[in-house]
Amino acid sequence: MREKTIDYALRATWMAVAKMYNEEASKKGSTMATGFALLSIDPENGAPSTSLGPKMGMEATSLSRTLKTMEEKGLIYRKKNPQDGRGVLVYLTPFGVEMRNFSKEVVFSFDLAVRKHVPQEKLDVFLEVFQTINELISSKKIYTNKESITS
Repeated sequence: MREKTIDYALRATWMAVAKMYNEEASKKGSTMATGFALLSIDPENGAPSTSLGPKMGMEATSLSRTLKTMEEKGLIYRKKNPQDGRGVLVYLTPFGVEMRNFSKEVVFSFDLAVRKHVPQEKLDVFLEVFQTINELISSKKIYTNKESITS
Protein backbone atom coordinates (compact mmCIF):
# COMPACT_ATOMS: atom_id res chain seq x y z
CA MET A 1 0.00 0.00 0.00
CA ARG A 2 2.77 2.44 0.87
CA GLU A 3 3.77 2.90 -2.77
CA LYS A 4 0.19 3.23 -3.94
CA THR A 5 -1.67 5.61 -1.66
CA ILE A 6 -1.57 9.37 -1.31
CA ASP A 7 -2.48 8.88 2.34
CA TYR A 8 0.72 6.95 3.01
CA ALA A 9 2.88 9.62 1.34
CA LEU A 10 1.17 12.36 3.36
CA ARG A 11 1.45 10.52 6.68
CA ALA A 12 5.01 9.31 6.20
CA THR A 13 6.20 12.75 5.12
CA TRP A 14 4.40 14.58 7.94
CA MET A 15 5.76 12.08 10.50
CA ALA A 16 9.30 12.70 9.20
CA VAL A 17 8.79 16.48 9.34
CA ALA A 18 7.31 16.27 12.86
CA LYS A 19 10.24 14.13 14.03
CA MET A 20 12.71 16.60 12.52
CA TYR A 21 10.94 19.58 14.18
CA ASN A 22 10.81 17.78 17.54
CA GLU A 23 14.54 17.00 17.32
CA GLU A 24 15.32 20.68 16.67
CA ALA A 25 12.92 21.87 19.38
CA SER A 26 14.44 19.46 21.91
CA LYS A 27 17.77 21.28 21.54
CA LYS A 28 16.07 24.15 23.38
CA GLY A 29 14.01 21.96 25.71
CA SER A 30 10.87 22.44 23.68
CA THR A 31 8.50 20.54 21.38
CA MET A 32 7.02 21.01 17.95
CA ALA A 33 3.58 21.66 19.49
CA THR A 34 5.03 24.44 21.65
CA GLY A 35 6.80 25.92 18.62
CA PHE A 36 3.60 25.95 16.58
CA ALA A 37 1.71 27.53 19.48
CA LEU A 38 4.38 30.23 19.79
CA LEU A 39 4.12 30.94 16.06
CA SER A 40 0.32 31.19 16.34
CA ILE A 41 0.43 33.91 19.02
CA ASP A 42 0.80 37.48 17.79
CA PRO A 43 3.95 38.77 19.55
CA GLU A 44 2.46 42.24 20.08
CA ASN A 45 -1.27 41.73 20.55
CA GLY A 46 -1.45 38.21 21.91
CA ALA A 47 -4.19 35.85 20.80
CA PRO A 48 -7.52 34.63 22.14
CA SER A 49 -6.94 31.14 23.51
CA THR A 50 -10.03 29.92 21.61
CA SER A 51 -8.46 30.88 18.25
CA LEU A 52 -5.27 28.86 18.81
CA GLY A 53 -6.78 25.37 18.56
CA PRO A 54 -8.29 25.85 15.10
CA LYS A 55 -5.13 27.63 13.85
CA MET A 56 -3.00 24.71 14.97
CA GLY A 57 -5.42 21.88 14.21
CA MET A 58 -5.32 20.91 17.86
CA GLU A 59 -8.09 19.62 20.12
CA ALA A 60 -9.04 21.72 23.16
CA THR A 61 -7.63 19.19 25.65
CA SER A 62 -4.23 19.02 23.93
CA LEU A 63 -4.13 22.78 23.52
CA SER A 64 -4.99 23.30 27.17
CA ARG A 65 -2.16 20.96 28.22
CA THR A 66 0.28 22.69 25.83
CA LEU A 67 -0.65 26.17 27.13
CA LYS A 68 -0.31 25.00 30.74
CA THR A 69 3.19 23.67 30.02
CA MET A 70 4.11 26.87 28.18
CA GLU A 71 2.94 28.97 31.12
CA GLU A 72 4.95 26.81 33.56
CA LYS A 73 8.05 27.29 31.40
CA GLY A 74 7.58 31.07 31.36
CA LEU A 75 6.82 31.33 27.65
CA ILE A 76 3.34 32.84 27.97
CA TYR A 77 0.97 34.53 30.37
CA ARG A 78 -2.80 34.83 30.26
CA LYS A 79 -5.11 37.79 30.84
CA LYS A 80 -8.88 38.14 30.79
CA ASN A 81 -10.14 39.48 27.49
CA PRO A 82 -11.35 43.06 28.14
CA GLN A 83 -13.85 42.75 25.24
CA ASP A 84 -15.24 39.45 26.49
CA GLY A 85 -14.98 38.73 30.22
CA ARG A 86 -15.42 34.99 29.60
CA GLY A 87 -12.46 34.82 27.22
CA VAL A 88 -8.73 34.68 27.84
CA LEU A 89 -5.96 36.30 25.83
CA VAL A 90 -2.57 34.62 25.63
CA TYR A 91 0.57 36.78 25.46
CA LEU A 92 4.23 35.95 24.96
CA THR A 93 6.78 36.72 27.64
CA PRO A 94 10.20 38.00 26.54
CA PHE A 95 11.41 34.39 26.76
CA GLY A 96 8.38 33.36 24.68
CA VAL A 97 9.33 35.91 22.00
CA GLU A 98 12.88 34.55 22.00
CA MET A 99 11.63 30.97 21.60
CA ARG A 100 9.12 32.11 18.94
CA ASN A 101 12.02 33.56 16.96
CA PHE A 102 13.88 30.25 17.29
CA SER A 103 10.79 28.36 16.05
CA LYS A 104 10.42 30.76 13.15
CA GLU A 105 14.08 30.20 12.22
CA VAL A 106 13.60 26.42 12.28
CA VAL A 107 10.54 26.64 9.99
CA PHE A 108 12.25 29.05 7.59
CA SER A 109 15.38 26.87 7.47
CA PHE A 110 13.29 23.87 6.48
CA ASP A 111 11.45 25.94 3.88
CA LEU A 112 14.73 27.24 2.45
CA ALA A 113 16.28 23.75 2.28
CA VAL A 114 13.27 22.39 0.39
CA ARG A 115 13.23 25.39 -1.97
CA LYS A 116 16.94 24.84 -2.65
CA HIS A 117 16.32 21.27 -3.80
CA VAL A 118 12.92 21.49 -5.49
CA PRO A 119 12.32 23.71 -8.52
CA GLN A 120 9.65 26.40 -8.08
CA GLU A 121 7.43 24.87 -10.77
CA LYS A 122 7.29 21.58 -8.84
CA LEU A 123 6.59 23.41 -5.58
CA ASP A 124 3.75 25.28 -7.26
CA VAL A 125 2.19 21.99 -8.39
CA PHE A 126 2.78 20.44 -4.94
CA LEU A 127 1.02 23.36 -3.22
CA GLU A 128 -1.81 23.28 -5.77
CA VAL A 129 -2.35 19.56 -5.09
CA PHE A 130 -2.43 20.17 -1.34
CA GLN A 131 -4.90 23.01 -1.81
CA THR A 132 -7.13 20.71 -3.87
CA ILE A 133 -6.93 17.98 -1.21
CA ASN A 134 -7.88 20.50 1.49
CA GLU A 135 -10.79 21.76 -0.61
CA LEU A 136 -12.04 18.20 -1.20
CA ILE A 137 -11.90 17.51 2.52
CA SER A 138 -13.50 20.77 3.65
CA SER A 139 -16.31 20.52 1.07
CA LYS A 140 -16.92 16.90 2.13
CA LYS A 141 -16.63 15.65 -1.46
CA ILE A 142 -14.56 12.57 -0.72
CA TYR A 143 -17.05 10.16 0.86
CA THR A 144 -20.21 11.19 -0.98
CA ASN A 145 -20.64 7.88 -2.80
CA LYS A 146 -21.55 4.99 -0.48
CA GLU A 147 -20.13 2.40 -2.89
CA SER A 148 -16.69 1.05 -2.14
CA ILE A 149 -13.99 2.01 -4.61
CA THR A 150 -12.45 -1.45 -4.41
CA SER A 151 -15.66 -3.40 -5.17
